[in-house]
Amino acid sequence: MTDHVVEIRNLSRDFGKTKALESVSLDVKPGLVYGLVGANGQGKTTLMRHILGLLRAQVGTVRVFGMDPVRDAVQVLQRIGYLSEHREMPDWMRIDELMRYTAAFHPNWDNDYASELVRVFGLDGSKKVKDLSKGMRAQIGLIAAVSHKPDLLLLDEPSTGLDAVVRKDILNEIIRAVADDGRTAIFSSHLLDEVEQMSDYVFMIDGGKLVLHGTLEELQEQHAVLSIHFAEPCDDVLKIEGVLSAEQLGQTWTITCNGAKDAVQNWAAESGGEIVSSRSASLQEIFVGHVGRDRVLVEAGA
Repeated sequence: MTDHVVEIRNLSRDFGKTKALESVSLDVKPGLVYGLVGANGQGKTTLMRHILGLLRAQVGTVRVFGMDPVRDAVQVLQRIGYLSEHREMPDWMRIDELMRYTAAFHPNWDNDYASELVRVFGLDGSKKVKDLSKGMRAQIGLIAAVSHKPDLLLLDEPSTGLDAVVRKDILNEIIRAVADDGRTAIFSSHLLDEVEQMSDYVFMIDGGKLVLHGTLEELQEQHAVLSIHFAEPCDDVLKIEGVLSAEQLGQTWTITCNGAKDAVQNWAAESGGEIVSSRSASLQEIFVGHVGRDRVLVEAGA
């Protein structure tokens, strides 16, 4: 038996000449919400598809509830709730038909909970899926994913199509309820403030590699943002070890650093700079520092 919901060891996956995942190892424990962040095309969905057993590991191993999600697909999938980024659903079904259809696959389906969520979202059960807006499809997909009270909830960009109120109030409440019940949620999102708000633990993937992981508190303790003013022009900032990113506005630099706060402060003092402010970095700033602003801008515009 294992105490981990998901155990991944040295997982690698190539699609032709494209390396989607490279030597990824991670553990997922029960009762926590995990945020999965990374720019588009960097491996988040591929990782989820391995957890679901939709892809077999080329290199490495994947275990979910101690089982192989490919070989033991029925046992694993009965305990997982999944919301795809693409919201695949049978368009010809009505909402109430889709709920009954999904319930048939899950002995633990809670019809009262599903009906309550339909009411909270203000949905009409007689409407056909093909007539739903993008936001409504997201809501129905979320209801179908959570109403059998899965031990593991996987959400791929769950906020796509949801308005701000639904994201802030209902989505957060649903995901937190999963963890409060001792179950586990993993969700990917490009909305880093949302990940910061809801996650107990963060995985950051870039170029198919797990480049950063930890609790939000740990990551923020490891990263700092300093604002330094110079009386004379200075352009040596990026040469300092540990500096992840730096932006200049006039004679003032805003620097994000990783575990090198003391080195930056010493360098500033030696270079005639005055530290105007110093604070912990936000998840957005940590992400930009590790991934790069250009790719973050592409992600935000996608």
